Amino acid sequence: MKPAARHLLGIEDLDPREIVQFLDTAEVFFDVSRRRVRKVPTLRGKTVINLFYEASTRTRTSFELAGKRLSADVVNISASSSSASKGESLYDTLKTLEAMRPDVIVVRHPHSGAPHFIARHTQAGVVNAGDGTHEHPTQALLDAFTIRRAKGRIGELVVTIAGDIAHSRVARSNIHLLTRLGARVRVCAPRTLLPVGVEALGAEVFTDFDAALEGADVVMMLRIQHERLTEALIPSTREYSRTYGLTAKRLSAARPDAIVMHPGPMNRGVEIDPSVADGRQSVILDQVEAGVALRMAVLYLLAAEVGQSPLT
Repeated sequence: MKPAARHLLGIEDLDPREIVQFLDTAEVFFDVSRRRVRKVPTLRGKTVINLFYEASTRTRTSFELAGKRLSADVVNISASSSSASKGESLYDTLKTLEAMRPDVIVVRHPHSGAPHFIARHTQAGVVNAGDGTHEHPTQALLDAFTIRRAKGRIGELVVTIAGDIAHSRVARSNIHLLTRLGARVRVCAPRTLLPVGVEALGAEVFTDFDAALEGADVVMMLRIQHERLTEALIPSTREYSRTYGLTAKRLSAARPDAIVMHPGPMNRGVEIDPSVADGRQSVILDQVEAGVALRMAVLYLLAAEVGQSPLT
């Protein structure tokens, strides 16, 4: 079954049924990446363009692998090596690419709303791979996929998201998704790193990290996004780490079977201690693996022919 829309621009646009459809479809593709031959013919003849105006390791690589494992033709474009570096507008770049008739354009952009602009001006399907401080829908979906595989459910879990909430598109998308599926979401940060009105998204707000960890089933750590800071919002990274860094001692306040997550890239020794990042409760690398399967599901649901099986 195809989703209601031909784009994936944000979690805010999805209802619970559509979210579960993405997660269930990712389950179908998860084992493909563990096969000896990691490829299916599902999107043979389709073209996917990854248009990235920001640096990326996990998201860009997993979208590339997802497309190739579905047998699509995949083209990667970074702003630094495109005509954007010569002053070409986003609109003109889009129209140039559209003339080549891609089926899906995956876009990451530093300005919130850029994928929505592209969706209004193209016949291709558009996937938001992160836009400014707005949303990162596929990250939230792969996080939910990881949680569901580790815990068996999402509903009624207590999920603590801690770090630079104000500048985090990952936090925003996760709050939308997890609350929509019945989780109890807590966000924790110093006041300077909490967005105005975050309570309206359905999250409980904490500034005391130890209190936010109490009884948590899932702990998701976020880095300080120095590239988006326009002023000094924390005294120092050392002071921040002392108050908001996740250590093994701090983690003991969460449930004994709590899992630890991080969307990456990590600043080890700042928001997360290496012993926790690499510890038995960490599912950080599971998130990376899940990213390929989830993005395969997204490309399939947006680009496959109606009625086409995921694996054929």
